[in-house]
Amino acid sequence: MPAPLLKVETSSTLPAQADVVVIGGGVAGVFSAYYLARRGLRVALVEKGLIGAEQSSRNWGWCRQQNRDARELPMSTKSLELWDTLAGDIGEDVGFRRCGLLYLSNNEAEIAGWARWRDFARTVGVTTHMLNAAEAAERGRSTLRAWKGGVFSPSDGIADPVRAAPLVALGVLKEGGSVHQMCAARGLELEAGRVSGVVTEHGTIRTKTVVMAGGAWASSFCRQLGIRFPQASIRSSIMAVSAGVEGVPDALHTSEVSVTRRGDGGYTLAISGRARVDPTPQQLRFSREFVPMFVKRYKSLAPGDLTGWRSGHESLKTWRLDAPTPMEHQRILDPKPDRRQIDDTLKRARALLPALQAAEVTSVWAGYIDSTPDGVPAIGEIDSVQGLVLAAGFSGHGFGIGPGAGHLVADIITGMPPIVDPVPYHPSRFTHASWGKVAEF
Repeated sequence: MPAPLLKVETSSTLPAQADVVVIGGGVAGVFSAYYLARRGLRVALVEKGLIGAEQSSRNWGWCRQQNRDARELPMSTKSLELWDTLAGDIGEDVGFRRCGLLYLSNNEAEIAGWARWRDFARTVGVTTHMLNAAEAAERGRSTLRAWKGGVFSPSDGIADPVRAAPLVALGVLKEGGSVHQMCAARGLELEAGRVSGVVTEHGTIRTKTVVMAGGAWASSFCRQLGIRFPQASIRSSIMAVSAGVEGVPDALHTSEVSVTRRGDGGYTLAISGRARVDPTPQQLRFSREFVPMFVKRYKSLAPGDLTGWRSGHESLKTWRLDAPTPMEHQRILDPKPDRRQIDDTLKRARALLPALQAAEVTSVWAGYIDSTPDGVPAIGEIDSVQGLVLAAGFSGHGFGIGPGAGHLVADIITGMPPIVDPVPYHPSRFTHASWGKVAEF
C-alpha cells in the first residue's frame, strides 16, 4: 500500500538549451519552474523519477503559519496567499482550503509555548486564537475528552499532497516550460566557474542557470561540485484511512496523534515528530552539525536500520557523468514504514477519535524528510558556482511553503524584488557561526 500519487504525462524529448534548468520535481522544484515560466523564461524541469513521488506526496498536506520559526513565518504567510490563487491560475484544483488548524493539549507548558508564539505572531499581523478549556472541549468534541486548552489558527489550511506537485507541473507546461520524468541529472558542466550545462542521462541541456531542488538528494549532488551543504534525513512513517467518517476536524494536532482530511475524504494519520534515524555515510559526515537538533528531539527519534544506507541518497561516492548514478538506481525513495509506529498510530487515532473505529486502512508509507542543522531551508545562489541556485533542506516544512520558496527562487534568478527577505535562507549561513540556532517552533 504505497503513498498515493497522481501521475501526469510529460515529454521524453529534452530541449537543446534553456534559460533555466530545474533539477527535482518535488514541490520546491515545480513551484520554482512554474514561477520562472510565468515570467517568460524557457524552463526545463527534470526529475529522475515521477513528479512529486518522494516527500512532496508523503507529508500531511498542512499549509500553516502556526508555530513557524520566526525566520520562516514571512514565507509561510506569502505562501498561503499564493495557494489562494493557484487553482485559478493553473486551472486545476490542488485541494487547498483555509479550514483552520486545531491544536489541543493537556500539557500546560505546551499551551504556554503556544501563547508565547501567539504574542509574537501578533507583532507580524498573524492571527491565532488561544482556547480555554471550554473552547478546546467544544472544538475537540469529536475526541469526547476534556482538554486544558488549545489553539486555533483560522487562516491556515491544507492542500492535497497527492495532487499538488503533479498539477503544478502541468501548470509549468501551460506556461510554456517543459517537464521531463525518468530523467536524472547526473551533474553540471562549468566554464570559468559558471554553469554552462546540465548533463542528464538522456543528454545535455545548455543553460547558464540551474536550480537544485533535489530534496534528500541535494547534498550528495552538491558534493560532486565540491560544495559542502550539511543535510540529513529522518524516516517518517504515515498512514491513511478510508472516507466516510463524520465529525472529525479537517486538521487536528495533539501530542498523541495528528489527523488531516485527505482530498479523497479519508484521513492521514501520523504521530508528530516521531521518526527513525537511519545511519548513512553523509549523516556521519555531518554529525557535528546535527547533534544539537537530534539532542533536542531525542524523545521522538529512534535508531533506524540500513534502509537509508542502501538507498544511496546520502552517499559520499563521486559520480561519473557518463555512467548511471545512484539516482538512476533508486528512482524513487520509497523506504519501508516502521510497522510498530504504524500500529501505534492507528491505535492512538482510534482511541482519540472514536469515529475512526470504522475506518479502514487504505495506505501505509514512509518518506525521508531532509533537514538542515537549523531547521530552515537553504535557498539562494551558491557563492562558489555562478548560476547555481539551491532550494533544499526544507526540514518537513516544504509542502506548505513551496509556493513562496518557488517564487523567491524566481525572484533571485530574474532580479525582481524578493517576495520575502532572502538573507535568512541563504546557504552561506552554514559557513558561519549563525547557523547554530535550532528552530524554536
